[in-house]
Amino acid sequence: MDLIKDIITGICFFIGSLSIIIGACGLIKFPDVFSRVHAAGMIDTGGTAFFLLGMIIQTGWSLITVKLLLVGVFIFFTSPVSSHVIVNLARQKKIIPFGRKIGKLL
Repeated sequence: MDLIKDIITGICFFIGSLSIIIGACGLIKFPDVFSRVHAAGMIDTGGTAFFLLGMIIQTGWSLITVKLLLVGVFIFFTSPVSSHVIVNLARQKKIIPFGRKIGKLL
């Protein structure tokens, strides 16, 4: 049973790592702040969720599981809020999305 738990945990960690690597490549490659915020949101939700899921599977049912679930809920609610604040500030500073003309903005 421990072997199955370890295999599932390893798969969750692999998927989480892959998600974080893809999101980090997006942070480097994307041209403007609006696209980069999308990549950062992918890192927050996808990568962190799979890492937390792997740790929850590994620990079983205990107080640590409750703490990991609380961390997941905190990240689930704060990531979209921080992304919204960053994009709203960029819009207020009149940062133009890549590929748009000035006359067509807003």
